[in-house]
Amino acid sequence: MQIDLIFKIAGIGIIVAVLNQLLVRSGREDQAMMTSIAGLIVVLMMIVQQISNLFSLIKSVFGFY
Repeated sequence: MQIDLIFKIAGIGIIVAVLNQLLVRSGREDQAMMTSIAGLIVVLMMIVQQISNLFSLIKSVFGFY
């Protein structure tokens, strides 16, 4: 597993958490929720790409085409 992927996910989490707190304290709960959902979608897309790479590697190792 690549350690920079973990750092990217952690960085996105920290940024989303700070933005969420700023927006909630300023009374914009709807935008805070959308920010959290957007951060979650970005992280899920990163993980799906890595899972796709894993399946491609497994297919190449076992000779499935």
